Amino acid sequence: MPAPRFPRAAVLAGALCAALGSCAPQATTPGTVQSSTPLTRASFYPQETGLAWAYLPEGEVAGGAPYVVQNLGPTLFGGEAVSATRMTGRGADQTWYRVTDAQGVKLLGIRKPGVTVRLQPAWLEYPAPDAWRAGLTWQGQSQVSLVADDGTVKGSGTLSYSYLVQERRTVSTPGGRFDVWVVTRQISDTVGGLFPATQQLWFTPFVGEVRTPEGLLLTERNFAPRSGGQP
Repeated sequence: MPAPRFPRAAVLAGALCAALGSCAPQATTPGTVQSSTPLTRASFYPQETGLAWAYLPEGEVAGGAPYVVQNLGPTLFGGEAVSATRMTGRGADQTWYRVTDAQGVKLLGIRKPGVTVRLQPAWLEYPAPDAWRAGLTWQGQSQVSLVADDGTVKGSGTLSYSYLVQERRTVSTPGGRFDVWVVTRQISDTVGGLFPATQQLWFTPFVGEVRTPEGLLLTERNFAPRSGGQP
């Protein structure tokens, strides 16, 4: 779904500082009681709690308020153990609920203010780590339910998706230089076009999405490359 364009909010500066730890020191103030999660090197499909990425729309003038994506960690979704990832910024507020296993990355649902999108069976977003190659394809179909906060079902239908790994190439973004897999994603649904029909994304192992399906480019992240110069 295209990232919504909303007016820039001053509070994003604080959100980015908290997520990416990149703010300059401020004057000493009384401390507060807080908790934090030590950051680790990311796995092939980065899912560790506390990892964060900042993005800007492709083609936009640099320096704008970013969208911030952060791994929130384990939670429950529909009674299943999942990992939650949230995107905020420019008025956006969206949370994805995923499971990562030997088969790849599966999306069980999406949460937006006032509504939850449930997918059954889960949508396979990424294949098994050792399956990546140019020309790889996968596809599937999920039943979609749109559920309001009061439990009312606002809509239902079918979503069909297909993926094609086009190539592997090197790209540069404000966030660095990356060796990416270029993937084209096609989607159709019967619930009013939840997602644009065709998108292109760039994925780098141990880094994540360098270009999201919404056309956002990576500008910063709060974890280091793997040893040996690998992403």
